[in-house]
Amino acid sequence: MKNNSVKQITLAAILIAMTVSLSLLVIIPIPATKGIVTLCEVGIYTSAILFGNPMGFTVGAVSGFLIDIISGYPEWCLFSLIIHGLQGAAVAYFTPERNKKIKNTIIPLLIGSIIMVVGYCLATALLFGWPAGIASIFSNIIQVGFGMAVTLLIVESLVKFRPNLV
Repeated sequence: MKNNSVKQITLAAILIAMTVSLSLLVIIPIPATKGIVTLCEVGIYTSAILFGNPMGFTVGAVSGFLIDIISGYPEWCLFSLIIHGLQGAAVAYFTPERNKKIKNTIIPLLIGSIIMVVGYCLATALLFGWPAGIASIFSNIIQVGFGMAVTLLIVESLVKFRPNLV
């Protein structure tokens, strides 16, 4: 195994552990959908922006899956694996440093957020019906909005102190 591969695997494990830990600090249950609101977007978005793919996808997918298992929501694990994986991959792909057509960091965050909100709306509708799916939109918008704001603060702070990091 190449030394670079070991570094990438170690970095992914650390970022996943940080994302899961951050998410488990604040868990707001949603009784109507048997779901939760967490801070996982902060870890997913930051990983995707700083390290691109496959890190964005890996951190999103694995941390989303683990958060649901640890929180006691196994019915959501597969959905979280797919939705958060796609969310991280999209943010990484559309980051201005990797996609020259994009000029602003907010655009990839909005794309990732739309994937999350629509994905969980569909997943909730599949599990509990369309009224619950529609009802989940508001809490998911709050979750991704907070995640976007904190991510922008973190990334801007990192760029200020280490300009060549991003």
